[in-house]
Amino acid sequence: MTRWQIGPLTPEYTRGLAECHIACWREAYQGLVPSYVLDAFQVEPLAQRWGRDAQARPGCIHLARIEGEVCGFAAASPQSAVAEIELHALYVRAAWYGTGLAAELLWTALDPGRSCSLWVFEDNPRALAFYRKHGFELDGGRKVEEFTPAMQVRLVRAPRPRRAAAG
Repeated sequence: MTRWQIGPLTPEYTRGLAECHIACWREAYQGLVPSYVLDAFQVEPLAQRWGRDAQARPGCIHLARIEGEVCGFAAASPQSAVAEIELHALYVRAAWYGTGLAAELLWTALDPGRSCSLWVFEDNPRALAFYRKHGFELDGGRKVEEFTPAMQVRLVRAPRPRRAAAG
């Protein structure tokens, strides 16, 4: 299996990020999000949005690529009301589930020494288990997703001590 490369979003990958984002939603949320919502996603407007986000928050969006193709991404920034950082998105293509790619994106996007929050669909046991494995806990926050009736729940993680440098 080819190893991935992780790095910050650069302009030449905004379209690939948009394509990956749409594919990830369609793979992960079939049956949870209405199909008309999943079918309505369009690459160009989403690529433009990701480009604007990258300019507004440099270094906050990270991509995983394999042979130049985007296969996953994470986006985090200091916009949370309950923690220092909010993880806005973490997705990998279904072919990469269980490979460690999502965990590596999580470690790249988040500073373990800072508290973090995120929102996840309540009826997404795979995502809930993943985040719990990485130290996140439900805090009681709930909201309805803005473009679907699916309920979201908030998870938070306290800061973790930094590892001492080897040597």
